[in-house]
Amino acid sequence: MESQRNFSEFILLGFSYDSSTQILFCVLFLFCYICILVGNLLILLSIRCSSLFHQPMYYFLSHLSSVDICYTSSVTPKLIGDLPLEKKSISYGNCLLQVFTMHFFGGIEVFILTAMAFDRYVAICKPLHYMNIMNRTRCHLLVLAACAGGAAHGLPQLFMAISLPFCGPNEIDHYYCDIFPLLKVACTDTYIIGVLVVANSGIVALVTFVVLVGSYVVILFTLRNHSAEGRRKALSTCGSHVTVVLLFFAPAIFSYLRPPTTFPEDKIFALFYTIIAPMFNPLIYTLRNTEMKNAMRKVWCQGYFQKKHVNNLKNSNS
Repeated sequence: MESQRNFSEFILLGFSYDSSTQILFCVLFLFCYICILVGNLLILLSIRCSSLFHQPMYYFLSHLSSVDICYTSSVTPKLIGDLPLEKKSISYGNCLLQVFTMHFFGGIEVFILTAMAFDRYVAICKPLHYMNIMNRTRCHLLVLAACAGGAAHGLPQLFMAISLPFCGPNEIDHYYCDIFPLLKVACTDTYIIGVLVVANSGIVALVTFVVLVGSYVVILFTLRNHSAEGRRKALSTCGSHVTVVLLFFAPAIFSYLRPPTTFPEDKIFALFYTIIAPMFNPLIYTLRNTEMKNAMRKVWCQGYFQKKHVNNLKNSNS
């Protein structure tokens, strides 16, 4: 513990390229981060300011957008700020905070995606009982359960990171603090903690992914009895969800469901679930969703023309 208290910072190796390439990455990731913020805020505000908020699917989608912003903000601003710098350091406390927030918000996102899959299953497989099953109280409980699940996933990661003693090299071969890179520089036998990390992250990701895929298989099987228009609408919605699930879970399963070690490719795969998936979520949920596009037009275009009309009235009166 004494060596741990004296350990003040880690050096993040990040993307070890020449300075011009890192500047290019800085601009690219800054653009991605702005897209994430703008896209998710547009979805969040469009849903909250329209009648869609009273529909369970969009209620969950608004929370997913909020979590996406928090999730990617726990890593991306630090990455962008570090890229132009020669020395990319992070304090011991901030490193532990990053471990917790990444897994806390990542866990919430996983469980909200599961709640959205459950919502689609009820809507398609039990349409007559949909509003009774997916009432607002149950939706609130599912979101609270997702937050509790995120805490149950993130806190063990934090406690495992706190328990690690560090006394030697402090270079982390990653662009953010995560448990596997920390295990590599810890001054102790990390086999047991590595197994616990795989059980906590890898198994949870795999089981959740199997449950999600299974629910969509059941939905596709049920769609055989629907009309052509009903199948088209349901497939459009479910297709958006499946795309998000694949973008997020496939690289996450590769990163965590394996023996506790690190590979150079980890940083590339991590980009998918920390930046790329949150960036594409708004596009996937709007471009393939007619209701969402109509709501955004109504909220933003109608608001713009109302404001213009009020300004014209003020000018005419003056």
